[in-house]
Amino acid sequence: MIEGAHTPLKRWQQAAVAVGSAVGALLNPRRADLIAALGETTGKPSFERVLERMKRSPEGRAVLLERPRVISTKVGHAWDLPPNTFGAAYANFMGSRNFSPDDRPPVRFMDTDELAYVAMRAREVHDFWHTLFDLPTNLIGESALKVIEFEQMYLPMCMLSVVGGTARFNEKQRKLFFQHYFPWAVRAGLQCTDLMCIYYEQHFHEDLEDVRRKWGILPASVPPT
Repeated sequence: MIEGAHTPLKRWQQAAVAVGSAVGALLNPRRADLIAALGETTGKPSFERVLERMKRSPEGRAVLLERPRVISTKVGHAWDLPPNTFGAAYANFMGSRNFSPDDRPPVRFMDTDELAYVAMRAREVHDFWHTLFDLPTNLIGESALKVIEFEQMYLPMCMLSVVGGTARFNEKQRKLFFQHYFPWAVRAGLQCTDLMCIYYEQHFHEDLEDVRRKWGILPASVPPT
């Protein structure tokens, strides 16, 4: 069992956590714990659909069977890979921002161990997607990635995060997002493979551009000046 994955909630308690997390996340989008709680309390049907897709995919089934974790003790070898590889690109993304793969909040509100793992996996592959799509971690980049995540998983939290993020844009950011990043994100999310069915760690040693082509990844282009 994933530690802390099941905190029993009555319906009214679940609704209260969802509303409180939504309000808190809108006020402070950097509160990862609130965004995580919102995703869990509103996303069970979405995670159930992702789970079924993973069970139908050979690589997805391998992920469910082996339950890899994106934590420093498991992905640290990426820092030693050749610079052209997907693993090295991920390591550079994390290291250049002083991020740690151990910083993700735990899953708390899933009903089963299997769903808890799917929710955790969705949370932990987020930085792989940043690397593949070449997106920054500023408010515009995070909002664009949430569009892709919504297309991939249909999590209500993703769309709420886009709404909350764009509400905080200034006029210049809003124009850039809706004229450049939003249309790109819609195309990118539709044309790529099922990203939750990839065993990313087994592809660390492969060339970054090769895996992008294999998975139909359309990296973000430089916005017009």
